[in-house]
Amino acid sequence: MTELPPDNIGDDTLANDAQHIDELYESWFLEYASYVILDRAVPYLEDGLKPVQRRILHAMKLLDDGRYHKVANIIGKTMTFHPHGDASIADALVNLGQKDLLIDTQGNWGNIFTGDPAAAPRYIEARLSKFALEVLFHPELTEWQASYDGRAKEPVMLPVRFPLLLAQGVEGIAVGLSTRILPHNFLELINASIAVLEGRPFKLYPDFPTGGMIDVSQYNKGARGGRIKVRARIETVDAKTLRICDIPYGTTTTSLIDSIVAANEKGNIRIRKIEDNTAREVDVRIHLPSGVSPEVTIDALYAFTNCEVSISPNCCIIYNGRPLFTDVHELLKISTEHTKHLLERELQIRLEKLEQKWHAASLEKIFIENRIYRDIEECETWESVLETIDRGLEPHKHKLRREVTEDDIVRLTEIKIKRISKYDSFRADTYLAELEKDIAQVKLDLQHMTEYTIAWFEGLRERYGKGRERRTKIQTFEQVDTVAVAAATEKLYVDRAEGFIGTGLKKAELIGECSALDDVIAIRKDGKFTVSKVGDKVFMGKDILHAAVWRKGDERTVYNMIYRDGRQGPVRAKRFTIPSVIRDREYDLTKGNPGSRVLYLTANPQGEAEVVQVTLREDCRAKKKQFEFDFGDIDIRGRGSHGNIVTKYPVRRITQLSVGPSTLAPESIWFDPATGRLNTEERGRLLGEFGGDDRIVALYDNGEFEVTDFNPDNRYGDGLLLLEKRPAHGILTLAYQHPERDADYVKRIELPVEPTGKRVALLPEGAGKVLFASLDARPRIRAEFRKGKRKTPEPQELVLEDIVGVKGLTAIGNKLARHRVKKIVPLDPLPEPEPQATPGDAPAADSESPSRDDDTPTPNNTGSLTQLSLLDPE
Repeated sequence: MTELPPDNIGDDTLANDAQHIDELYESWFLEYASYVILDRAVPYLEDGLKPVQRRILHAMKLLDDGRYHKVANIIGKTMTFHPHGDASIADALVNLGQKDLLIDTQGNWGNIFTGDPAAAPRYIEARLSKFALEVLFHPELTEWQASYDGRAKEPVMLPVRFPLLLAQGVEGIAVGLSTRILPHNFLELINASIAVLEGRPFKLYPDFPTGGMIDVSQYNKGARGGRIKVRARIETVDAKTLRICDIPYGTTTTSLIDSIVAANEKGNIRIRKIEDNTAREVDVRIHLPSGVSPEVTIDALYAFTNCEVSISPNCCIIYNGRPLFTDVHELLKISTEHTKHLLERELQIRLEKLEQKWHAASLEKIFIENRIYRDIEECETWESVLETIDRGLEPHKHKLRREVTEDDIVRLTEIKIKRISKYDSFRADTYLAELEKDIAQVKLDLQHMTEYTIAWFEGLRERYGKGRERRTKIQTFEQVDTVAVAAATEKLYVDRAEGFIGTGLKKAELIGECSALDDVIAIRKDGKFTVSKVGDKVFMGKDILHAAVWRKGDERTVYNMIYRDGRQGPVRAKRFTIPSVIRDREYDLTKGNPGSRVLYLTANPQGEAEVVQVTLREDCRAKKKQFEFDFGDIDIRGRGSHGNIVTKYPVRRITQLSVGPSTLAPESIWFDPATGRLNTEERGRLLGEFGGDDRIVALYDNGEFEVTDFNPDNRYGDGLLLLEKRPAHGILTLAYQHPERDADYVKRIELPVEPTGKRVALLPEGAGKVLFASLDARPRIRAEFRKGKRKTPEPQELVLEDIVGVKGLTAIGNKLARHRVKKIVPLDPLPEPEPQATPGDAPAADSESPSRDDDTPTPNNTGSLTQLSLLDPE
């Protein structure tokens, strides 16, 4: 019968048991957390390895015979030291092999670009690389410990003489902390280590095996709180095809394509199809539908897909048995000093060995040349033999560098008679001289450890640096405006009477196209307006006068408005911008009096002023019932301004007479080559002052050009040869090679006034390289020619307008010269011709044109607007 516990168990007993259990859990948790942190997830600073990686490399060293070994055998050998099974070992081994630094691989080891896994361990092979054999191992520098079952010895730490942790990078998640150290370039690490030893400043930035582009402006030396942006490298193949050449670190072509397809399904981008041709190199082709801009699509790919990813580093390592949060600069300094310390210990061990060899050789020389071995012939005991040899060595001990020990004397007794009989004193002296030379060199190296360590790193760079150049391009990324680059895949409709705006009102009035990320503005007849997110059907208030897509920060769109202040109040006019609002809040553009009503409203993208005709009611007391009003006479103010009084009488109607030029001040526009974008923040090169209908001309190295507005959203692709403001005369002069005709041609065209919307080809089929381009009205060049059959023709100065007139875009042009051109040197252009006055014309007396002295140069007389020459086309 089971005995039940007594009912009188006290509360103190239960409390003690609970406290004991709490202590057990606390102890177990701390032990588990410490184990995961120290023995699994976080690498050690000294060798930059996690325990499983260290054990794999140690096992491969034990197996090393110069030939490849089956990975299955390596895994089995590693299990002697690693207690966690074959799966974790296999994954870690494949990861090491794919980094292409410590392990030479053979077979299908997977693909870091596509994410394809490696073949089974029984089918692939590996061995240690020459770099690993030279840098990782040195038994006499290694501290050993018993393996987990006590049957073997394994290294506590490998004596790594290189910043391996920074070269390979590492990621790990432990209990309560994680680490993420990004890989860095092999050559840059060596150069930075040398800079540390020489006391020079240095910079370290990540370099990824997947290539791509990286923005390190917020890297923060890899410490906690830093961040980098990594982008795929995307090229424009043609007007309808993009090619992804590199992918961001941490992604694969599979995940990248999935994100692109998802963005297309959401309507953020527009693509026709996508192909993955990746093998040894990344090759993902994106085919675009007609009418879609490649440049805008590239920006949209960065904004909405994994073509741009953000990575947050966290430099955490194990140092002196505890986690240490630091940065990569400090980590490199510690690693470099550790390498120097290991090299110093290596030299000290070598010096001890050399001195031991010198001591043994000197004793042997004394023992044989002074025939001390004969004195032991009559000795009857072992002790008397040792004493006799010691007495024989006594007169010569001053020649030695240390005391003679019993082991030294025992070693002399082991010399064979055959060696004594064939002893060569000259060879012995030569051997001792070589040892003394080596000892002197080692001592010199020990006295100059900094120089010796620098030479060590330089040797590594020379032996193993070939083919390890930087793969990831460092540049600054400009923030992509997701609203601006989102594909306008939706049609926006408005029901003005009922006050609804949305993409689902198919039977209502069409406003235009928009994206799902856009905002829409609606201004009503009562003078109130609201900005809301585009939706399927959004109520914005009845009696909508103006509805359009609204851009945040737009200070160039100017609204011209005339409204009646209250039911009987005066009529006012105002000009205003709406650069910022709070979404879904109602704003009043009038003074707020009941009965106010908008009589006239227009939105002008470049701040154009208008002239309108105001017609008053017939029954009003005004003498003049009709008059003109010019919006250019009033200033542009904020949306809250009350406006100027136009009339105090009731208005019958208002009619637009004309639209004038922009009244906004010209903007200084800059071009930033690093991002390929325009800006107003003075980054890059100044293009000039822009306003109204000014345009930009872009010419590319393949002979294509485009005319664009000066919107900062514009992006200009690779291969840009010329980017300038379109001159008033609009003439572009171009010289190019034509290999099929074995000649060089020049053509002049008049550029379109309006934006082309896409790139336009200038060169005929079969044309070669562009030699010269200019936006000057009358450019001049000096042409230097190739060597002919007999001699080299003399250079010629040419005025290109004398060779060819202005022709159409598809014209071939005229031959530049009789001989093939070797080099073109731009010269100062000729001044533009003065406009011819028509007979009978005379300047008006009240002309507003400023007077100009005869010797005042015209704007183009002082030099070239823009000239480009590609020298030495060969």
